[in-house]
Amino acid sequence: MTSPSRSALDAEHLDQFWNERARFIVGEYGEDEIAYHDNVARELARLQDVEAGDQVNLWFEYELFCSVNMWFCLSLLSGTRAEVYRVEPLGRDVEKRWDGFGGFTADEMRVAYELRTALSGEQAKLGAELWQAYRTKDHTLLKQLAAKCDTDCFPYLKEVAAAAAEEDIQPLEVVKEIRARGIGEFPEIFREFRKRAGVYGYGDTQVQKLLDQLDGK
Repeated sequence: MTSPSRSALDAEHLDQFWNERARFIVGEYGEDEIAYHDNVARELARLQDVEAGDQVNLWFEYELFCSVNMWFCLSLLSGTRAEVYRVEPLGRDVEKRWDGFGGFTADEMRVAYELRTALSGEQAKLGAELWQAYRTKDHTLLKQLAAKCDTDCFPYLKEVAAAAAEEDIQPLEVVKEIRARGIGEFPEIFREFRKRAGVYGYGDTQVQKLLDQLDGK
């Protein structure tokens, strides 16, 4: 999934959600709307069809980008009785927590899978509640849910919830500050953004769009 746009998330019904996401992808990235429905929406919708005893392994990193997508997947799984596991990038130093699986070897990926965390029904429910709070921009509820979370399946949740509350403002402010320091080349801007705002999990396309916004493009 691409990084969610708030304007394309607040849909009451799943069919409406898929249609709005498809239109957003077309408008923002020039992708094909039919391809989105075939390759993304249809595959994700399959999560609702899993049966009791089926195993679902959610490979997600810690930052906001991955967290939101994991919460969404948990919301789709909330009506099932599947066995749900989270596979996460274990072993990272805290200062590299937002780097995720980047640089992992095949053996390290295998170990991450072997040490996957089983999510209880209550933990999966929490993920679905986090998704609803994020989707509706209820930042107060999002922070409340993060504050009461004492499970090890949502590391760094408080940091992520705080970042979500500032997502409409803070990433652009970070880019402004980087530019104000005289940094003009995109590779250096992107590296600095990752250092300062890695919690958002933005890729180069998202950071370039922030730069375009600053330049009035």
